[in-house]
Amino acid sequence: MTAQTSPLPAEFDCIEITTPGAPEVLKPARRPMPVPASGEVLIQVHAAGVNRPDVLQRIGRYPVPPGASDLPGLEVAGVVAAIAADVTRWKVGDRVCALTNGGGYATYCMAPAGSVLPVPDGLSMVQAAAIPETFFTVWSNVFDRGQLSPGETFMVQGGSSGIGTTAIQIAAARGHKVFATAGSAEKCAACEQIGASRAINYRTEDFEAVVKEVTGGRGVDVILDMVGGDYVGKELKSLADGGRLVFIAFLGGMKATVDLNELMRRRLTMTGSTLRPRDNAFKASVAASLEREVWPLVAAGRVKPVIHATFPLARACDAHALMETSAHIGKIVLEVA
Repeated sequence: MTAQTSPLPAEFDCIEITTPGAPEVLKPARRPMPVPASGEVLIQVHAAGVNRPDVLQRIGRYPVPPGASDLPGLEVAGVVAAIAADVTRWKVGDRVCALTNGGGYATYCMAPAGSVLPVPDGLSMVQAAAIPETFFTVWSNVFDRGQLSPGETFMVQGGSSGIGTTAIQIAAARGHKVFATAGSAEKCAACEQIGASRAINYRTEDFEAVVKEVTGGRGVDVILDMVGGDYVGKELKSLADGGRLVFIAFLGGMKATVDLNELMRRRLTMTGSTLRPRDNAFKASVAASLEREVWPLVAAGRVKPVIHATFPLARACDAHALMETSAHIGKIVLEVA
């Protein structure tokens, strides 16, 4: 049994990955309308965020977890269209945003009820669609795994990315001194405008040297890294004693040389995670933390999604092409309705 206010169309529009490859493999398609199973919410999508994992999935480097939709798209905002009989919090017509297990590039998308959150006060659907994937990732890695605590300092690599702009704002709004790296003067200025105390241009500056200088030789307590590779050794030297290095990607390579003596002598921690394969219960726990700790900051205007560009759903290929240039500052969003 499901609840809905009016009959839904028999099919919905979506964007499929027709074969692994370039952005042009993203093609419009139609599929049968799904029915919410136990614990699921069907959302009529108004906007969908575009993220690096979508690009990796498109080129065949990010396998779809068992049981998840093969359609790209890990975050949406829209209106609840139908709910399973055992879903009690949400009702048809609610304005929501959600972390999905896939399928966001569509006019309708299924999401686990525990990964659904209310659209924060004052935000548009486009802004709300830019929240879930990056906010879940930042919270679970910086504050859960990285244990960033009151009074500690934080640095994020790739500060102008969707993850970076989110991490800067949340950490700064919670009272942390924040550092970031970015690849141009414009991107560094954008990082500082949203809360970074010092943005480091990695093309012209040595982030290890700058971090040591601005922290009086101490280093930072937590680093969020999506580069890996040759950065790892320099990041360990940039950490304060007892510091934590948290990986969420390895754009610079998945292998690194680590000085185990330094790791042991200075009590450093290296950890990391991926979000999509985690179970629904874990994601629901992160959602609860976000609603309690971060949603008030969003409602107060202290944290706000940075939107670089929007595209109609049918132009998802253009959105991917832009993401692959890394020219964007903040998020890229598809407007669906």
